[in-house]
Amino acid sequence: MPVRESLLAAARARASAGPWSSVRMADVARDAGVSRQTLYAVFGSRDGLAAALAERTAQAFLEGAVAEVRAARTPRAALERAVGWALRVAADDVLVKSALTDDSGSLLAYLTTRSEPVVVPIARAVSAALCERWPRLRPADAGWAAEAAVRLTVSYLLAPVGPPEQYAARVAELTAPLLAGRPPRG
Repeated sequence: MPVRESLLAAARARASAGPWSSVRMADVARDAGVSRQTLYAVFGSRDGLAAALAERTAQAFLEGAVAEVRAARTPRAALERAVGWALRVAADDVLVKSALTDDSGSLLAYLTTRSEPVVVPIARAVSAALCERWPRLRPADAGWAAEAAVRLTVSYLLAPVGPPEQYAARVAELTAPLLAGRPPRG
């Protein structure tokens, strides 16, 4: 396994076992079988490692959401399926759980104040998948709908308000009109 992959696996395992604030770089390096200097050479800093973990997790969510879009029969169903899938997977993802319960906010920032590396790529990929699956959609409309759906999904992760399936249906109801360039109805 390449060094970067070993380090990410070790960091994910450590973050899964407790809050990110308790993860020590020396422990991550030791678990991966490399020196601390190697860890810092690969990621630059603790924040660099956190960003790489967030981006790796976002990539998995991106791929899953795109697969759900491609499997749907309608654009509205695509949004509902993608949101529902993301919520179900996030509920069991140890890194997402760690981010949501970490008092230091280091990982949580990748869902809130520093969410661009997570939200933007997922929204762009969902938008592209929508336009690929339904070529008559306007890219700008698909972009707005996808970004709104992703941001609402992140909001739900931060403060759940009901069953994920119900929330996924509500997000689709709110965002699907954006696909046609219309605002959602109250």
